[in-house]
Amino acid sequence: MGAFDFKFPPLDQLAHPHVDFRFDTKTANTLWVSMNSEPEAGHHFSLPLLHDLRAVGQALQAGASHWGGGHLETVNYAVMLSAHPGYFSLGGDLRLFRSCITRGDRDGLRNYSRLCLEVMHAWGARANPELTTVSLVQGRALGGGFEAALAADYLIAEKQSSFGFPEIMFGLFPCTGAMSLLLRRVPVCQAQRMMTSGKVYSAQELHQMGLVDEVCAQGDGVAAVERYIARHVRQRAARLSVRRAMERMSPLNLAELLQVVDDWVDLALALTPSELRVMDMLIHMQYGAAAPCRQAAAGPGLQLAAD
Repeated sequence: MGAFDFKFPPLDQLAHPHVDFRFDTKTANTLWVSMNSEPEAGHHFSLPLLHDLRAVGQALQAGASHWGGGHLETVNYAVMLSAHPGYFSLGGDLRLFRSCITRGDRDGLRNYSRLCLEVMHAWGARANPELTTVSLVQGRALGGGFEAALAADYLIAEKQSSFGFPEIMFGLFPCTGAMSLLLRRVPVCQAQRMMTSGKVYSAQELHQMGLVDEVCAQGDGVAAVERYIARHVRQRAARLSVRRAMERMSPLNLAELLQVVDDWVDLALALTPSELRVMDMLIHMQYGAAAPCRQAAAGPGLQLAAD
């Protein structure tokens, strides 16, 4: 991948320290958006990271571009990945959730959840009909991380990757668009089971279900994305037309997604002490502060070991 000096017209690239950008003109004008996670911040969606991802996603939907060689280059493909080799994202900031719940801070929970929704909507809605988005998962994608991966047009996962919605283990559910995103690819009964079982799935299992579009070998993810784009660009006009038809047939319903946010906030504020204790265990995992915990009190089917 070649790195170029670029900027989005409405954005200052220096204002987004929690994401790295690489723009590759050799791969059909592909923008690689890599999520950074500082060790003390954990491998999840911190507020600063969410703000950066929202800004980038909204700019892409508006027709983001970069300046290079004296002419304007458009972005045809945008790839979301993580800078950490073992984690795509462990989802929402459980420590923040816990603090808001303890204080009874309804606005704090709602604002965080709506920010997650805006990120997902920016990467999943199609205000820019010429843009194709790709998620590259090279590790764990749990909760909101799984939602973010599903929002893209095409999801590539390395074979060691794992996916799941662990929120049910502490009495919650994904706070933004999980059901809407799942229903674009699987039947409603299967989507409901995935959101309520707490099971962690392998990349191959989800490929068989149709939720992961492609599984590649460990370490081959970037090359797999480049191969996909090389295939896609040969029939780009037709593929974009098919995608636009899908968007018309199955658009994301913003009113429904906002209702999900409100339901989630109500439920979060009603969590019991035992449910909060399970959340505490997963907070340790998110921040890497605890010894590995397998089959923890969260219950059967959930295996979340901290590395």
